[in-house]
Amino acid sequence: MKIALLGDVHANLPALDSVLAHASSQNVSAIWNTGDFLGYGAFPNEVVESLRQAGAISILGNYDLKVLGFKEKDKKWRKNKRAEKYLAFQWAYQNLSRENRRYLKSLPEQRQLELAGKSVLLTHASPESNEEPLGPATPQERLIELAHLAGTDVVICGHSHQPFSRTVANTLFINPGSVGRPDDGDPRACYAILEAAQVELHVGHYRLEYDLYRAVTGIRENGLPEAFAQMILKGHDLDTILQEKT
Repeated sequence: MKIALLGDVHANLPALDSVLAHASSQNVSAIWNTGDFLGYGAFPNEVVESLRQAGAISILGNYDLKVLGFKEKDKKWRKNKRAEKYLAFQWAYQNLSRENRRYLKSLPEQRQLELAGKSVLLTHASPESNEEPLGPATPQERLIELAHLAGTDVVICGHSHQPFSRTVANTLFINPGSVGRPDDGDPRACYAILEAAQVELHVGHYRLEYDLYRAVTGIRENGLPEAFAQMILKGHDLDTILQEKT
């Protein structure tokens, strides 16, 4: 059995299209999504629809939670947040249908799953916090703590936009990286496939070319900040892109 692991699409539909097409060509049996459907890209509603239609098993990411809470935090964020980040939250909220808002609100922040007799925790960031990034540089000692906290054979996470897989304290940690907004300087879409072969699990990480022009054109045609387009083109986060301008 093969499971497509993806997350951090961040409203980048062209990148998601590429990943879903590749996953289909690999004959995956299911799609597990670590959340952050929304943010910065031009296609928030379309991304939610696409993952729903694909039958993805999804959880909410920290960015999704912030977008869903935008109406309550609007005045505070207007004063306190960087203008680009405020606009990203506002635009994503306003461009979601009511049905898709309801759908997102129905999702949990974590899921307990099973694959080939092994227990799996699907979480956005770490088992302890939906804003703790786990990546290749996470210390061994911290992963041991989180392995004991999770109490599962496998932990699948996102949030850091840094792909990695590592076994610590008999727990396999997998981060498939970011579909729509990589932060490692490689703008290609990123995801992973987890394959259960009898009693063993195998992880394959993939980087895929996609229609960058369509993704960037969507941002520009909707009047979103040019920094959002540069994030996609360069494979860097917003803070890095804004620092480059100064």
